[in-house]
Amino acid sequence: MGRVTERRRVVRIRGGVAGTRPDTLVAEEPLEIRLNGKPLAITMRTPGDDFALAVGFLVSEGVLASATEVRAVTYCEGAAEDGSNTYNVVNVQLAPGVPLPDISLERNVYTTSSCGLCGKASLDAVRTATRFAGIATDPVRVSAALLGQLPDRLRAVQKVFDRTGGLHAAGLFTAEGELLDVREDVGRHNAVDKIVGRALQAGRLPLAGGVLLVSGRASFELAQKAVMAGIPVLAAVSAPSSLAVDLALETGLTLIGFLRGPDMNIYAGEERVIL
Repeated sequence: MGRVTERRRVVRIRGGVAGTRPDTLVAEEPLEIRLNGKPLAITMRTPGDDFALAVGFLVSEGVLASATEVRAVTYCEGAAEDGSNTYNVVNVQLAPGVPLPDISLERNVYTTSSCGLCGKASLDAVRTATRFAGIATDPVRVSAALLGQLPDRLRAVQKVFDRTGGLHAAGLFTAEGELLDVREDVGRHNAVDKIVGRALQAGRLPLAGGVLLVSGRASFELAQKAVMAGIPVLAAVSAPSSLAVDLALETGLTLIGFLRGPDMNIYAGEERVIL
């Protein structure tokens, strides 16, 4: 598997004085996800938690809802032309009886580290129905004061960001502020998939009562991933998109943007936030 960080030579200018030094960069490599041996998607990601990333991605696609639906997750051997293993191709083998979705038309094979839905054929294709009912009726409530503390708590555990300054993060919290999991990646959608995938592997889906915090903006895709994993509260330190707000209103997801200390905007589900 590739390294999480790499070293590169950089010319550094400070106070008008130039010098050379090594710099630590976050690694970015392609990951091809195959389903029952057939190519499904390629995403640019930070190596690490690749199996969780693959199965978490399949949760957001509506393919998986339980670890029992997965027969095996493996790296594909001979991924490079010379026959060596790049550890950049993962195959998810479904358990017997789990239906294989039609992947021939809905998704182009390439997605970027900034937008995992760029390969979708249409908006209708991404409005996948969640296999977990009850987000709209999830009784979880969280105080605004606690929400304001979460960005600092997430930032405090971003170990790779401290070394590179180039990673997004996603953190899963309880309504009481307990950090359950945190993942970092060049793509915010990958970080969320890794959290969801690890929860699936541990048999913890749906993530009822959870609060998902992302370090960037709240896109439609991230809102959908929260809904597909049964997470009732999504918060972001930056802005949501209009489609993310629409989806939150449709599904009962609580959506919070511009979460910065005590300040925040609540775009949907304000009844869950205790003032």
